[in-house]
Amino acid sequence: MPAAMAVQVPLWHHYLQALRSRAASRAQEHQRAEDVVLTLLERAHALDPRFLVDYSRDLEAFQFALRSSEGPLDVEVPLWVDAEALVIEQMGAAEAGDGLGCCRLGLPKEAAGLERWKADDVFEASPEGSAGCCGHIVPSKVLRVLKDLLVAAVVYCKHHGLIMPGSLSADSLREEQLSLSLRVSSGWRTLHFNMVPVVRKRLRVPALEGAQLVPGFPEGALRGIVRQEVALVPAGAELWRVSTDYLLTRLLGALGCLRGHRLDSLSILDRVNHESWRDGGRSPGLTFGHLKMVLLWAAALFPAPEDWAELQGAVYRPLVVLLCCLATRNLPHFLHPERNLLQDAGLDLGALYQRVERFASQPEAALRIHATHLGRSPPPRVGSGLRALLQLPAGEPAYWATAYFDVLLDKFQAFNIQDEQRVSAMQSVFLKTKTLGAKER
Repeated sequence: MPAAMAVQVPLWHHYLQALRSRAASRAQEHQRAEDVVLTLLERAHALDPRFLVDYSRDLEAFQFALRSSEGPLDVEVPLWVDAEALVIEQMGAAEAGDGLGCCRLGLPKEAAGLERWKADDVFEASPEGSAGCCGHIVPSKVLRVLKDLLVAAVVYCKHHGLIMPGSLSADSLREEQLSLSLRVSSGWRTLHFNMVPVVRKRLRVPALEGAQLVPGFPEGALRGIVRQEVALVPAGAELWRVSTDYLLTRLLGALGCLRGHRLDSLSILDRVNHESWRDGGRSPGLTFGHLKMVLLWAAALFPAPEDWAELQGAVYRPLVVLLCCLATRNLPHFLHPERNLLQDAGLDLGALYQRVERFASQPEAALRIHATHLGRSPPPRVGSGLRALLQLPAGEPAYWATAYFDVLLDKFQAFNIQDEQRVSAMQSVFLKTKTLGAKER
């Protein structure tokens, strides 16, 4: 290992240790805020048993512990309904976003046990003579009922001292387009929760079944995840859609079962993104969800354990994938690669590319999170030859063909990308993007 690289190793580990030192306090803040949310949902359930409380939120806490960035945290509110008895009515062709497209949830005319969902506050009857369904569960109505329940729960819990004074008020509850936004104070931090009503149902999702062939994940993990129920969430006033958020978080959790620095690389990049690329959260930019998707791709493209054994090299693997995505202006959804998560994101991808490239070339400034890091700048992270590669024009996707990636990765002496299968995977993932880029030129 060159001397310039060796000098930097302690800095990477020091940065990671600083992030980990804050994990305990962040976990406590999250736990306090989540307890408030669960208390409200328990009261809402007592008022209306159609809305359940999901206590199995270990994955959400695990994901929050990885983050430094602030952002909304989804809280699923399951509906007490026999989902297998519902009729899924597809509305047009499947959307690229989640495989099944948008649908309506119909109530069969003869089904028993669904009477509670025929109430006018959540139900819309079908016209006379309609075949199959007597009507549909309407997500906009469900959201309205849930909001009223939560407002009543806030008033009740504050009056009976079930929540800490000042933790929240009914005014903090806002109705968004597809969820309810709730801000909860926890210590000096305010956490933002999105309350999302969901219908959990076993559905066959071909894209998820195909994902079982992806390398880089624990054996059997994908098979078990595919067998999980999927969540149908509001997609509009009258429509529902399949959400893959829970499945992606399960995939992230599966990576945590493997030895190496996969999740550490995500924590570091999320912190750098928040503090450096987004100016402490003041500027628009990448979200934790974007970086999570980048890591899932990197884990599949670099499946060997030795790819993640060393911290510095582990960070550069998703970092190089991120640079490719920004250069080609395409971050494919991990389970549905035809969906581009950077499309219509409203981001200046060229400027963002320059910031990420600057960190890749010389990360020292962004890795200083304590005053003890101030002082004379250490030598550059990489040599001039590699900096030239990192500075390839972000607006020219042709430069990011697989051959250029091979050279780029080979320049990092910790990397080893001789596996033809990984090169082929990289090429197949971004082939469509490069074709689109050529058409734009």
